[in-house]
Amino acid sequence: MTYLSLFSGIGGFERGIGKRARCIGYSEIDPYAISIYRSHFPDHKNYGDVTKIKPEDLPAFDLLVGGFPCQAFSIAGKRKGFNDSRGNLFFEIARIVEHCRPRFLLLENVKGLLSHNEGKTFATVISTLDELGYDLQWQVLDSKNFGLAQNRQRVYIVGNIRGTYRPEVFPIRETRAKDIVQGHPVVAVREATSVGYAVAAVGDGVDISFPNSKYRRGRVAKGLSHTLTTRGEVFTPASDGRLRRLTPLECERLQGFPDGWTERGVDENGNTKRISDGQRYKCLGNAVSVPVVKQIISRIIE
Repeated sequence: MTYLSLFSGIGGFERGIGKRARCIGYSEIDPYAISIYRSHFPDHKNYGDVTKIKPEDLPAFDLLVGGFPCQAFSIAGKRKGFNDSRGNLFFEIARIVEHCRPRFLLLENVKGLLSHNEGKTFATVISTLDELGYDLQWQVLDSKNFGLAQNRQRVYIVGNIRGTYRPEVFPIRETRAKDIVQGHPVVAVREATSVGYAVAAVGDGVDISFPNSKYRRGRVAKGLSHTLTTRGEVFTPASDGRLRRLTPLECERLQGFPDGWTERGVDENGNTKRISDGQRYKCLGNAVSVPVVKQIISRIIE
């Protein structure tokens, strides 16, 4: 899945008017992600499949925010990189950037992008953007250091057209998880499941190491260390030390979304529909952690 968001009204940073920014459109093909997005932002235009976008048809915009499929570079996958058709979608983003020349870029991918193919893949990404005339800065950031109870390391790349104003986005000093005093994301109720597990109390941050036993016997230690996947296979300890699957609500909180953000969507005819738990897990696993991106963009526009 490749995602793009295009923003205009971001000029004039030196005069402090960056807050006039507005989203002029996005690119998405997953029907459930589109449905959820449409329910919150009905006026944003979806330009659809990024491979079919004609850059000359896009309105002028100042900031491109995007990511290309991480499965091609993740250590959890086969790491085929640009030999995977999904990895090649980076060049679709580059194609749009070359024509439209947005003033700023923000790209995101898994940490494994840095080491894939002995660093040659990341070098290709950076050199491609450099040849398009962008000065670049980047940093690996972990969601657990932004008030979220999951380890989610991602590399974020910020670019500006060479010779224009360069916002000092990185380095961002990450806050140690134990210093965070924000609310915990685990839901604050206790309930029995069909197999007798109970929901852990609020404040139980866990680091679970899974043996090859279908996730049923995990070692539970203290710390903030969930990792969210697109399959929802993230577990938290019950009161008896056994494990149970996180709920979609908890996954929303792990990513920094408001409660119920993915619960419902809107179809093309404006009808509201309920989103299945399976699709909610998938959409949340593919999402970026809200507090991380929020801080990066605030540094760009402010």
